[in-house]
Amino acid sequence: MGKRVKQVGLAKAPPETRAIYQRVFGDKDPVALPGTATGSPGDYWTTLALVPDIFKLSTEIVWGLLAPGRKLSPTLRELAILRTAIVGDCRFEYSQHLKVAQMPEVVVIPKEKLAAIKSWTTSDKYTAQERAVMAATDELIGRNMIEDETFAELKRHLSDELIVELFYVITTYRMHGMMLRALHLEFDNDTTARMQEVPAPAAKA
Repeated sequence: MGKRVKQVGLAKAPPETRAIYQRVFGDKDPVALPGTATGSPGDYWTTLALVPDIFKLSTEIVWGLLAPGRKLSPTLRELAILRTAIVGDCRFEYSQHLKVAQMPEVVVIPKEKLAAIKSWTTSDKYTAQERAVMAATDELIGRNMIEDETFAELKRHLSDELIVELFYVITTYRMHGMMLRALHLEFDNDTTARMQEVPAPAAKA
């Protein structure tokens, strides 16, 4: 429970890290004054900053995947990220990308689709293309593979290039979710505490 490794404050951050901090936190020291505009603590950023080159690479990849103009539609990307968070049990990713999925400058997924995403298999709110993407996501995260039939359905809706980009999004966000859970960061700091034995009632005399 709680922080497992130290964080990098503004005073000790190298220039490239400071530039990322500026974009995410503004002028403040994110360790002394934690918190982001979306309501998260922000400690994933300040922890990954312990290894500056990986921090820079990681942020470039994530921001690149979210950049406008990519061939994979923002709607499919966000549905895949949300299912990755749900199946991978990452509360932070789920919370953050519910917000991303409703940002007008990024994409606006209808609220009824977002409300149904935890039980999408029994919902009639999604297109065949969206269902194919979520089915593939669930199998990849839940089973580390994709059945031939599931992949064939995906290919009916997406080109090979889009499939590769989709899988890169899914696996990238799964990696981030695993880091969050392993290091007890953001909203995923109770991954061990919640897995405890519930005491049995005391025996009657």
